[in-house]
Amino acid sequence: MSAPRPGAATPPATGPAPSLSRLTRHADAGRVLLEGVTKRYAARGAAGVDAVAGVDLEVAAGEFVAVVGASGCGKSTLLRILAGFEPATRGRVEVGGRPVTRPGPDRGVVFQDYGLFPWLTVAENVRFGLRQRRLPRGQRHRIAEEFIEVVGLTRFADRFPGELSGGMQQRVAIARVLANDPAVLLMDEPFGALDALTRTTMQHELRRLHRETGTTVLLVTHSIEEAVYLADRVVVMSGGAAHGVPGGIAEIVPVTLGEHRDVNAADFNELERRLSELVHAGHRPE
Repeated sequence: MSAPRPGAATPPATGPAPSLSRLTRHADAGRVLLEGVTKRYAARGAAGVDAVAGVDLEVAAGEFVAVVGASGCGKSTLLRILAGFEPATRGRVEVGGRPVTRPGPDRGVVFQDYGLFPWLTVAENVRFGLRQRRLPRGQRHRIAEEFIEVVGLTRFADRFPGELSGGMQQRVAIARVLANDPAVLLMDEPFGALDALTRTTMQHELRRLHRETGTTVLLVTHSIEEAVYLADRVVVMSGGAAHGVPGGIAEIVPVTLGEHRDVNAADFNELERRLSELVHAGHRPE
């Protein structure tokens, strides 16, 4: 486990990793491919506006990739396309070698808004997707219990979302997604609404869960520190319709800081500074 940050809360004790034998995946199930992806939105009285254009990105199965960039550069647009919520106007979009045409169980999505059903308990929320898939009752309960334990909420399984803190609700949202055993986890600013201490704890939790499940993760974040702390590679996007040019990838930067990352270390801060310069370089006034 990564060394706790100075002054950070100690991550809660959690149970063992769940068995991932429920789904037999082929080797490239979590591989993500974007090739020449363009998304054009219609505009009244005009030919349309390209939110992103010509985006090429390949993510290996099991890799953790963070996407950073100024607001409006198309980060969330790419995530929605990968989730199948909206189609690309042009280009190739694949997950596990299969074209993405609609939402599917191979992709789980976690938003900043937890999206929990307030009338359902923690356990019922986590079981919801399993019930939609018509899994046997005993299997639903076993899988939900495993992932509730993994995120450290066993004692709160019968509580309702309104009785939980923001960090606990986000853990429920993550457990609900992981219970469906997706090959790819898509996260759009999942910790943006949390206080600094809870956000740090959740970052620890996400690193641990990624290590234990081997799920491919694409994380959209405005926090460059968060990107460096969590990711194997950081995709820097620039441009965007609000800036007069389509959004696109400016640079892809590998994070070679090893498993134990110290946010106060010189190499960590040097990489954070470099990424910050790249983000701001794409949005300087002409």
